[in-house]
Amino acid sequence: MNPFIRLHPADDVVIARSQLVGGTLVEHVTVRGLVPAGHKIAMRAIATGEPVRRYNQIIGFASRPIAPGEHVHTQNLDMGTAKGDFARDYAFGADVKPAPAPREASFMGIRRADGRVATRNYIGVLTSVNCSATAARAIADHFSRRTNPDALAAYPNVDGVVALTHGTGCGMDTDGIGMQILARTLTGYATHANFAAVLVVGLGCEVNQINAWLATGHLAEGENFRTFNIQDTGGTRKTVAKGVALIEEMLPRANAVTREPCSAAHLCIGLQCGGSDGYSGISANPALGVAVDLLVAHGGTAILSETPEIYGAEHLLTRRAVRRDVGEKLVARIHWWERYTQINDGEMNNNPSPGNKAGGLTTILEKSLGAVAKGGTSNLEAVYEYAEPVTAHGFVFMDTPGYDPVSATGQVAGGANMICFTTGRGSAYGCAPSPSLKLATNSALWRRQEEDMDINCGEIVDGQSTIQAMGERIFYLMLATASGAPSKSEQHGYGQSEFVPWQVGAVM
Repeated sequence: MNPFIRLHPADDVVIARSQLVGGTLVEHVTVRGLVPAGHKIAMRAIATGEPVRRYNQIIGFASRPIAPGEHVHTQNLDMGTAKGDFARDYAFGADVKPAPAPREASFMGIRRADGRVATRNYIGVLTSVNCSATAARAIADHFSRRTNPDALAAYPNVDGVVALTHGTGCGMDTDGIGMQILARTLTGYATHANFAAVLVVGLGCEVNQINAWLATGHLAEGENFRTFNIQDTGGTRKTVAKGVALIEEMLPRANAVTREPCSAAHLCIGLQCGGSDGYSGISANPALGVAVDLLVAHGGTAILSETPEIYGAEHLLTRRAVRRDVGEKLVARIHWWERYTQINDGEMNNNPSPGNKAGGLTTILEKSLGAVAKGGTSNLEAVYEYAEPVTAHGFVFMDTPGYDPVSATGQVAGGANMICFTTGRGSAYGCAPSPSLKLATNSALWRRQEEDMDINCGEIVDGQSTIQAMGERIFYLMLATASGAPSKSEQHGYGQSEFVPWQVGAVM
């Protein structure tokens, strides 16, 4: 097996399959010095200011002369003098293709009365404000299968009672964008198919008043949706007791469900990558892209997000937009992020983390080109703002930050009933109420952290599998997980702390 990976004939670099030492011959070029696994090696002389290509796309510009065989990374590659502001050919709709031949597959889902299909069956405890978070957690803790197993012993069809708390809800503009996002997020969770019932706990004097939120979200209380405030109830102890009593009333109704065969068209998958490395765009991300194309062919929906992590690759998505306005909406969100980072004294290239760089990713352009591979090749049907309800079927985009818990929170609020999360460095993440599958990009990670990973896409790098075959495995793992098979993160109890609504605007 070659000690390197070439992704495109026109690329200026190849990727080290494993650590390479100086003197190794790569395509008749002698490696200069040590090159870590997943990192790049120059295959030609590159002058200062010249673009450097990987995937046959620009990933940055040489910040000094680069010799053939040299390690290409932060010491000699950056965003260029224009900070990545070079012309992209958006070519709106140029790569739109006919709809795939419809296919049929099923999973064992839970049908709700309104026709929606759930992959899990939780009761949720939400909060209007951070001030009620402790009380909400105490209510949910009463029903913990780990510390109080008797509480849910009679309700085997209930996956659990989870408290999803957050750090905002006050000290903000009542009508500002931050409040709008919080309201959309809470509404999306309060009405999520994976919740059989929801309890909302407030403080009473917060900016995010429960009654105002209910009106904004067109929500009404009922036997499976109850709200109350600590101040009206008479304090923390009484609040916890009241919350426990209300959930005990909800449990028999929540338990009265059975799983039945449901079309894969009811799956809505949020696509995430965290702790990315140089292999992400080679193995797990394109394999997930194959699974996405299969899901779309079966009538399902996949949500690509993390707008700062498609920066420099957005033109690959606008070419797939089914209408020009869909592509233009995506470009508008990119421009919003450019302004947003600028007014906060940042830039788009602040995104790659130290872990990303240690794994071989140098610039946001390189990271983005690998990240968009998660979206497969299907047409881009729609673009949504953060936490908006996703109503289109097929491949869509939602504007979110790149920070994984914030991004996934928006996707679940939009209706995602599962998350697929690729990682090269070893992200430990889980989600509630939607299960999260973790896809390792390399076998070293799989061996080191198998207890957190659901599938090893490193087999592609090792030559033991293909992108197509791995994509098919991921698709069938989606169906099995949607049918109730627990993900690794669910086994560890992840999900409650990972609910993080996007906080935008001044904290006052």
